[in-house]
Amino acid sequence: MRRKLVPWVVAGMLMLNGCTAPTASDQPGSSPAPLATGLEAPWSMVYAQGSLLVSERDSGRILEILDSGQHREVARVDGVAAQGECGLLGLAFLAPDQLYAYSTTESGNRIQQFTVQGSAGSLSLSSPRTLLDTLPSASIHNGGRLAIGPDGMLYASVGDAADPEQAQDLQQLGGKILRMAPEGSIPDDNPFAGSYVYSYGHRNVQGMAWSSDGTMYASEFGQNTWDELNMIEAGGNYGWPLVEGSAGTTDQYTDPIAQWAPSEASPSGIAIVDDTLYLANLRGALLRSVSLDSPDSQSELLVGEHGRLRDALLSENGDLLVLTSNTDGRGNPTPQDDQILGIKLAPQSPTG
Repeated sequence: MRRKLVPWVVAGMLMLNGCTAPTASDQPGSSPAPLATGLEAPWSMVYAQGSLLVSERDSGRILEILDSGQHREVARVDGVAAQGECGLLGLAFLAPDQLYAYSTTESGNRIQQFTVQGSAGSLSLSSPRTLLDTLPSASIHNGGRLAIGPDGMLYASVGDAADPEQAQDLQQLGGKILRMAPEGSIPDDNPFAGSYVYSYGHRNVQGMAWSSDGTMYASEFGQNTWDELNMIEAGGNYGWPLVEGSAGTTDQYTDPIAQWAPSEASPSGIAIVDDTLYLANLRGALLRSVSLDSPDSQSELLVGEHGRLRDALLSENGDLLVLTSNTDGRGNPTPQDDQILGIKLAPQSPTG
């Protein structure tokens, strides 16, 4: 069963639903429904114990989004040093009550674990336990995405921190996707013995998600030539800084399944719904859909309508949530920014 984006009206607000995502020319004239407004440089969304949580990069706050659209501060992460692309970045949640956060301090990036306490509408966090710290950091290229894989492991993307050469050095953690057990140890079945490294040769991965068959995908910022969507395999070398985009005839590096000019993309968070992958694009200021059955089959949504887009998440009720990023110092915010936008996804049986 597939899902498709088509015009959808709820309570007088135009939303979207359906099987093949519409092209830019098919987009409705009104915006999807704003579920929350007035966020400050938000970066990541995750569900925890029935509540939607959002990280704010510069303030270091973790906010709970209430049903009314209002938001309340759950915690302000101590020691966050926000500068440029640094700050409080990715969140991930492992049931029943473990929240993970990736943030920058004066001594580098770190991954912390919190216990979520209370119930929806009144959540709080325990004091953190630091799982990994002094990860490479810089004012750019911090990576920062966290995700729980179908194997129950915690995955973290670490950027090259403006030092491209470390992406090919397996003794360093910059320019990598890391894999660790929920308590922070190195799994015995990682591809490099005694190492957190799961894949390498990355410049700046900011999106990670898995399809229903367990295949891992990641979005990656290129430099000046190609941004990438990659299928991630354990131990894979994705080429940076020796290769940007497809490597061509060599089999030394794993080629992306799709690539775009950075001016049209700068892909950050991703979400997978059925066999369609959605990418939130910053410079491209659009939501791109990619068919995982045929990655050349793509559509562009919300083109230029809401500015920079940072993250995408499948909601607990089956809608697609999109997070804008216009107050991060690089956008042109409206009085409502930044926002969480809701897009209705309705299942539709295949025809024929």
